[in-house]
Amino acid sequence: MSHTDVIDGSGAPAQTLRFEDDGATPNSVLPVLLYRLKLDRSVDKAEAFEALFAAHGWTPLWRDGIFDYHHFHPNAHEALGVARGQARVTLGGEAGQTLTVKAGDVLVLPAGTGHRCVHCSDDFLVVGAYPQGQEDYDIQRPDARLHKAALARIARVAKPQQDPVAGERGALLTEWRLDG
Repeated sequence: MSHTDVIDGSGAPAQTLRFEDDGATPNSVLPVLLYRLKLDRSVDKAEAFEALFAAHGWTPLWRDGIFDYHHFHPNAHEALGVARGQARVTLGGEAGQTLTVKAGDVLVLPAGTGHRCVHCSDDFLVVGAYPQGQEDYDIQRPDARLHKAALARIARVAKPQQDPVAGERGALLTEWRLDG
């Protein structure tokens, strides 16, 4: 049995979250996608997320936590698969929304979306992945002086061909409207 068989996200619903540009954190016109998956307890969840993301054209690059300062990626979309533990994460910058994520959750962040970890359990572990061609991502902190340049970079980021969780049947394909 492959790890993509263990995590079958093809029928998983995704919650959408939208955040406004606040003049320092660009966020995106595209929504954040939040999947809450049920994972098989018997598998290594980090390995399973890595295999799932890779099967859908997203390159898993790291296993770690989420930075505790507000930041965004102006040149890449990002998938964050929570393999262990739980955390309170703020999305959307200083005026954004704080939510709890736990093992099995996946956040799909469009380029420019502010995010930071407010608090996490000692065992919190995330797999970070990026669409093929966007692996050399930049980390930028919100800054009104750099905002216009960040917006220009975000506008040039290609939309992924597949959803990192559900591939060609995922919410990304409809919610991010790849025809536009």
